[in-house]
Amino acid sequence: MSIPFSAMCDEFYTSTRLFLKLELALERETILHFFDSIRREFPTMRKLRRRDEGDLVLEDDAPDEDTRRWIRIEEGALRFGCYNPAHPGDARLLGERVLESAPYHLTLSDLDYDHIEVVYAFDLEYRGNHDQLVAETLYAEHPLTAFLNDERALHTIDCQPFLGVSLSDECETQAYVEIKSRTSTFEVRTGRFEPQPLTVYFTVRRYWGFGEQDSLVACYRQLCDIADEWCTDRVVPLVVNPLAQAIASRP
Repeated sequence: MSIPFSAMCDEFYTSTRLFLKLELALERETILHFFDSIRREFPTMRKLRRRDEGDLVLEDDAPDEDTRRWIRIEEGALRFGCYNPAHPGDARLLGERVLESAPYHLTLSDLDYDHIEVVYAFDLEYRGNHDQLVAETLYAEHPLTAFLNDERALHTIDCQPFLGVSLSDECETQAYVEIKSRTSTFEVRTGRFEPQPLTVYFTVRRYWGFGEQDSLVACYRQLCDIADEWCTDRVVPLVVNPLAQAIASRP
């Protein structure tokens, strides 16, 4: 990926989620040692907070920077991500360091891994009917156009494609593309729209328990490679760019 994906949308961010079969023991010393190991590698990640539901979040404390990294520990999952990475490799570097340290500090085992997924998200800000935009841009010559453009259909109020494919014979590696609208029926009814992000998500997921398994870091790198390739070859040219062009052409 020679050009950052952030140059192709209003905001680009990645997130990774490792789902576990057993709950994590969120002991004070364990968590602090883990977060300290990350902070040594990324000194600006020094803001620690506890969410209302009890999750712990370590994130960048650099308000003047566009890029923001975060790690979140839940009872049954480890999550991390990066908003608007300045360089294509920045988000990967965080992921590799987290997944190298987590098994040691949090006493994780491959017996405990359920699945890991890498998500690439493209935000396109649009002040208008997101569902109508998606329908007119991506379904213009689709058989369902007859439903969307029926003379009795006054407004499109839900058009959020969600598609999934298997990338392996046993279906342990999967890829999904989803378009998320944030337009409410109140906005459609009143004609008063707020500028909100229309988001294109690409998710690639790997389940454990199918034969010999790679390490967490190796698996993460493979998923990132898949996400880079699919987003470059398919998601950006076929979904993100047409939607961005449609938004730019509207008043």
